[in-house]
Amino acid sequence: MKILDKVKKAALALLILSGPLYSIGQQDPMYTQYIFNLQTVNPAYAGSWQTMGFMALTRHQWVGMTGHPTTQTFSFQTPFTSQNVGVGFNVVHDKLGSERRIMVNLDYSYRVMLNSNVSLRFGIKGGFTNYNNDLNSLQPYPDGVPDPALMGMVENKFMPNVGFGLFLSSQNYYLSLSLPRLIQNSFQENSGNFSKMSEARQLYFAGGMVFTISDNVKFKPTFMTKSVVGSPFQFDVSANFLLAEKFWIGAMYRSGDAFGAIAQWVINSKFRVGYAADFTFTDLKNYQHGVHEVMISYEITYLKRKYVSPRYF
Repeated sequence: MKILDKVKKAALALLILSGPLYSIGQQDPMYTQYIFNLQTVNPAYAGSWQTMGFMALTRHQWVGMTGHPTTQTFSFQTPFTSQNVGVGFNVVHDKLGSERRIMVNLDYSYRVMLNSNVSLRFGIKGGFTNYNNDLNSLQPYPDGVPDPALMGMVENKFMPNVGFGLFLSSQNYYLSLSLPRLIQNSFQENSGNFSKMSEARQLYFAGGMVFTISDNVKFKPTFMTKSVVGSPFQFDVSANFLLAEKFWIGAMYRSGDAFGAIAQWVINSKFRVGYAADFTFTDLKNYQHGVHEVMISYEITYLKRKYVSPRYF
């Protein structure tokens, strides 16, 4: 037991101390309902549902602006019979103007029980990104005359990558630390007149806790930081309430960017539907109609278990 306590304390210290070591900014797609979408960035989250699970999410950012960012995500995860091994995969389609990215990854996690209530999962992620940017579709001048410097096609159809993650959790709290891409892929346009860093390393640190206020009300504060060295500091925080084990409702704040609302309907133990809306307080607020995000998840219990704990994360 003393060894397990030391491992637990070391893992907590690693997760907590790693958060402030990086400055933060966005290069990957962001999500307001990040807590239900952690597998996209942390492979150690795979298998944590205790069931076979499917999750689909679509996000439309800065609606009303031409070429506004859109993101679609599909994830699958399942534990093995022992519950100590989890596997999964996720596909992300990200679009911004003429840019297109499709990211496909396989996830593997292994669980170590620190005690009867707390587990630590170690995860690895491997996959590739398909990137395309049709510069010929851009019209930088009102008369439609293209800039010779912006002609051609930026493409790299296969950019492999690997990543890792840690996920410490009990029924009432979690901490997540992950670096989903270790390889900093870059590429150049075919004619050599345009270059771009495509996949910078980005660190994610997240956590949350559930407090029981009454028999019918639970309170869940959460946070997430997203880090790229050299970018401005940024973090997300949210406060959510679970009513009668059926409805999540809450609010979020993203530093330097937006505030918003989150809602989720737990239809039953298998099926959930969520919605979130963000409203920026930057200068963009006068040129768009907010951010809208819809999430659906479905779970299948196929292992022989007498009881599956309610899932708050």
